[in-house]
Amino acid sequence: MPRLKSVLCKMLCTCSREQVGVEEGGLSKDVMAFKEVSANGLSAKTTEVETKLDEGNIEEAESSLREALSLNYEEARALLGRLEYQRGNIEAALQVFEGIELHAVKQRLKSSISEKAHSKRGRSRQELSQSVSLHAASLLLEAIYLKALSLQKLGRLTEAAQECKSVLDTIETALPQGMPELLGDNKLQETVGKAVELLPELWKQAGLQHEAMAAYRRALLSQWHLDADCCARIQKEFAILLLYGGVEAGAPSLAAQIDGSFVPKNNTEEAILLLMILLRKCCLRKIAWDPTVMDHLTFALSLSGQSLVLAKQVEEVLPGIYARSDRWNDLALCYSGARQNLVALNLLRKSLSKSEKPNDLSALLLAAKICTEDFHLAAEGVEYARRAVENAKGEFEHLKGIAYRLLGLALERKTKASSSDSERTHLRSEALKFLEEAIIWEKQNPDWIFELGLEYAENRNLNLALCYVKEYLDLTSGSLLKGWRLLALILSAQKRYSEAETVLDAALDETGKWEQGVLLRTKAKLQIAQSSPMNAIETYRLLLALVQAQRKSFGAGKCTPKVESERVPEVGVWQDLACLYSGLSRWRDAEICLEKAKALKNYSAETSHAKGVLCEARNQTQEALAAYTNALSVDPDHVPSKVSLGALLWRTGGKSLPVARSLLSDALRLDPTNYVAWYYLAMVHKDGGRASDAVDCFQAACMLEESAPIEKFSSAC
Repeated sequence: MPRLKSVLCKMLCTCSREQVGVEEGGLSKDVMAFKEVSANGLSAKTTEVETKLDEGNIEEAESSLREALSLNYEEARALLGRLEYQRGNIEAALQVFEGIELHAVKQRLKSSISEKAHSKRGRSRQELSQSVSLHAASLLLEAIYLKALSLQKLGRLTEAAQECKSVLDTIETALPQGMPELLGDNKLQETVGKAVELLPELWKQAGLQHEAMAAYRRALLSQWHLDADCCARIQKEFAILLLYGGVEAGAPSLAAQIDGSFVPKNNTEEAILLLMILLRKCCLRKIAWDPTVMDHLTFALSLSGQSLVLAKQVEEVLPGIYARSDRWNDLALCYSGARQNLVALNLLRKSLSKSEKPNDLSALLLAAKICTEDFHLAAEGVEYARRAVENAKGEFEHLKGIAYRLLGLALERKTKASSSDSERTHLRSEALKFLEEAIIWEKQNPDWIFELGLEYAENRNLNLALCYVKEYLDLTSGSLLKGWRLLALILSAQKRYSEAETVLDAALDETGKWEQGVLLRTKAKLQIAQSSPMNAIETYRLLLALVQAQRKSFGAGKCTPKVESERVPEVGVWQDLACLYSGLSRWRDAEICLEKAKALKNYSAETSHAKGVLCEARNQTQEALAAYTNALSVDPDHVPSKVSLGALLWRTGGKSLPVARSLLSDALRLDPTNYVAWYYLAMVHKDGGRASDAVDCFQAACMLEESAPIEKFSSAC
């Protein structure tokens, strides 16, 4: 067989005695001119042919080749066209190629393959003629492929795509079962592989994205026997088109689907599937490692919210490709995106150790961000943020504003873990200083301006907070609800209730139906503060109708992200109503609301607290104590239950005072601005004979009550 292939190559492969380089999309630009061509056992110098071509005598050049090499009209045209193309005469090559009839190529290829399929083991003269016919058809197909390349170079992209498509159509017509794995003609396989890869590129260049996607699927689903690298390039380019092409591909045709197989629902899923296949090939060393595959897969999985899947892919990458600290950082990002913050933080701790990269700025920023979300980790977050500020210099100086912001947030969270009033005051002052420093670096960042306004509001600097929230509303054109809510809460803290309600009404008018829930709940609490409980009940009725309509329309977990972020849980509405009815001494209505809340969420600190409020209003002290205790068993840090239980124990008096003082002090550690806790702690100190402490607590309660909003400022986020 090797000897036979050698004979066939000498007879019909029409290659030069000086090898010609081939590029990915065509032939090399710096190809040397042919000195001699051979076919059918005959050879001919190209000098005479080139001279006639230079003179424009195509017919004479064709006639010379036909006589010298015993070629037919089409084969001679194919050779001439190739010669012109390799000489860089694109228009002349195209003129030559125009004379080749595709129908003749199809017939020649079909007969060649048919004869090849029925050939015997012996190497007779007839078998050689069959192979000769096959190579001749290969030559003609290559001519059509070169014609497509010529049209591409001339900017006639749609025509080029049609010509390239005709190559594949011809092969599929002649070989309906696909290309045989051992066809006996490497040149034919090479031409088909190039055409398969070129066709979708031509459609893309012509701006016909749907045709390009169909061509990619055809390339991957048909039996072309492409080599591993060519197949990988096609898969990668198809994935890129799916991700960034801006056109929805639609599901593959039913003929291409196999029963029980996974069928992608959209572009992103199909791209992820292709990229994961490529990554698996890289890991199995079937193709060379391509870092861009991981980049595109990271984008696609992040877009789909599949951070844990991405983490698994990063973990499976072979050792030696990534430095271990870089791998830990990438995994930390993945686990942080999946809300597994402790896992992410442990990875970052290893990455930032002295033996690895202790000054890696991106890792420091991520670690600081994770720590700001948990006040127990706030002290560690402060350290990471300070190191980030120190390392944000040179080419990374633009990140200094982010480092200052995280430092300010970490200091603010640290106040919740502090037991000293003076330390909390100092930490808040430092937090505000660094948040203001962050704004200097990014003056037009609305989120940072909102955070600074929120921080000033929580520190009861309401006038400055009002300025920042108005600036936030100006920058966002009032398009985000949290700005309107914070504005209403600040106005309520200034006891400007009617203005706050006007703000909420204006926001409701400009807000879509599904996003009105949080505004209605705030409005109801505002009406309660204005001693209008019946109006509040009517507002809660509207809110309940909205929440139940959302549940029926979207179902559990099916809301859009925007609707979900503004959604009020139904159980929270029933809890609010239970407390409202308890204050109005409508016991039966309060009990019904509690039953509704418990049916939705059996174990809830808020529901148990609402039950305690009802029992206390009915003078059922023991039942109230049990309810508050149950609430704290569900959530040990539930501040309203700590305050209510501490107040109830104070009323009981006697040996309960130390327990009441402990509960109230702990509540103030978690929420230092809770004026009710300050008031009852003052009463405990007074009854315990600590007059000086009582005076301080009374003063704090009085000052905080004057600037207390209808609900916590942080609820606006």
